[in-house]
Amino acid sequence: MRTLAQRLISKACNSDQVNTGDIVVCKVDLAMIHDSGGPRRVKPILQRLGREVWDKDKVVVVTDHYVPVESEETKAIQLLTRQWVRDQDIQNFYDQQGICHVVLPERGHLKPGMFCVGGDSHSPTGGAFGAFMFGIGATEMAGVLVTGEIWIKVPQTILISWQGQLSPYVTAKDMMLATCRDIGMGGGRYQAVQFAGEAVRALSMQERMTLSNMAAELGAQVGLIAPDEKTAAYLQNAGVEMPEDWQDFCIEEAAEGDQKICYDAQTLAPQIAAPHSPENADNAQAFKNTRFDLAYIGACTGAKFVDLAAAASVLKGRKIASGITLKVAPASLRDQKRAEKEGIMQILVDAGAEFLSNSCGICAGYGADRLAENQVCLSSTARNFKGRMGAASSQVYLASPYTVAASAVTGRMIDPREILAE
Repeated sequence: MRTLAQRLISKACNSDQVNTGDIVVCKVDLAMIHDSGGPRRVKPILQRLGREVWDKDKVVVVTDHYVPVESEETKAIQLLTRQWVRDQDIQNFYDQQGICHVVLPERGHLKPGMFCVGGDSHSPTGGAFGAFMFGIGATEMAGVLVTGEIWIKVPQTILISWQGQLSPYVTAKDMMLATCRDIGMGGGRYQAVQFAGEAVRALSMQERMTLSNMAAELGAQVGLIAPDEKTAAYLQNAGVEMPEDWQDFCIEEAAEGDQKICYDAQTLAPQIAAPHSPENADNAQAFKNTRFDLAYIGACTGAKFVDLAAAASVLKGRKIASGITLKVAPASLRDQKRAEKEGIMQILVDAGAEFLSNSCGICAGYGADRLAENQVCLSSTARNFKGRMGAASSQVYLASPYTVAASAVTGRMIDPREILAE
């Protein structure tokens, strides 16, 4: 039985069968780049080669890192990005519409069976849609933009199965922090991590995106989830239809010699990860009464519509504690507008939240709001590496939006169930 990763790669390289360890050349269905690692990096390479983009309809460009413009340097980067898009006649350009990993699927660019590359380490997010998507650097991206192809070594699969049902207020973020603790940051290095089981199938598409996104924290090349009717419904809402062969990718198998890991979702508690690694996770109860001064709900893992809704369910009728600042950066403009329409943003306003732009922002250490010296932050982002979100002396703890919001209300870190059960 072929794994999902093998099935996707065999389609991309037009082969009946590929095996773990094979090196093959694959046709790329989509290449995504953003303003930080995109045009400003690949343009000079393509100019030296005297080449243009191989297929303008298969390239998506998103501005999300240097947003908003705050200096002459960032202004120049944005101008260069827009000019390059015009020069290459690229129509799939999303300027200041949100974070690339959220914008890409919400605009209907990802489908089961696709083989995609992204110029960002969290590109495995695309795996939530049954697509083989992984991150590459600017030099390799330039090669893809010229040829439309890339070589790949067929990876082994780590099949992570979550059986049973998650308890209330326990999320995909908690699942991933627990997995990071158990496997370690390098535990899935260069492998295909696939998420399966009853609890995974019960997740919304945006929650599944969190799983696939954070496969990167395990060192994995991709984070795959087999497509199903929820995938179809999401794509239909995005204005596209499932491919006719989508059921060919409904595979939840590991090959002989692959690693299989099983979890009981019912026993999982809300998690918090201490500085400076997602693998420093433990039950939120272990961090009870830990002090912090900034609560941050942002990034591609922590500020999608479902994340904003989760935070609002905690904050409704409550106020942020004295001495705590809550900053919210919705992951996309569309998610923000939906949250406004459904009253979610007003709940956050009433609780005392401050709002930032639809961009990577603090998560990637960009902008004026980056963490100051010795600041302690409880964040819904994917990473808490030393100095990533600002000053090297700052400390970042990771948690779900439920946990971040509940802790912001109490003024100390807490298991959200303690106040939600009241």
